[in-house]
Amino acid sequence: MTDVNFKSTLSSVSREEHGAKSGDRDQGGDESLPYDLIELLFFAYREFTGDPDDVLAKFEFGRAHHRVLHFVERNPGIMVTDLLGILKITKQSLGRVLKQLVDAGIIEQREGHHDRRQRLLFTTDQGHALAVELTRLQQQRLERALIGLPDGSNEVIRKFLLQMIDPEARADILKLVRTPHDLLD
Repeated sequence: MTDVNFKSTLSSVSREEHGAKSGDRDQGGDESLPYDLIELLFFAYREFTGDPDDVLAKFEFGRAHHRVLHFVERNPGIMVTDLLGILKITKQSLGRVLKQLVDAGIIEQREGHHDRRQRLLFTTDQGHALAVELTRLQQQRLERALIGLPDGSNEVIRKFLLQMIDPEARADILKLVRTPHDLLD
């Protein structure tokens, strides 16, 4: 299990109790760094993936399985090589996860139309149902998070998330996620 170091807990205990000397930096580090945003992103990701994790655990699947399932569902007939580029994982890692999904009847592989060496990936009916269930869980969390925010907040959030992506990758990612291209402005 990962250690969680809450600054508020440390600040309630005197520095002397921790053996801090007068020249030592505060346990939280440089206050000009956006620790709160970084930590909120960590915790938001934990919660966003936590709901699907519970469902995936019933299949003995993890987050890697979820990512593969998601992108195959969203891109029927995707080639393995394209999926490798999206996920930025090794062929070996994808092969292990893909084999488990195929063996479980979640994803099927088909030969390419023009090149039999190509492997095209599709979700099965069972895979489609699982992908939809996982997406609904994440949709519900997003909807709860957007309640009470000002109108147009979802566009601001999209722009923020896009800005987190390296500039040279944005155009390709926008094509993949089918997001309005005006976010590039």
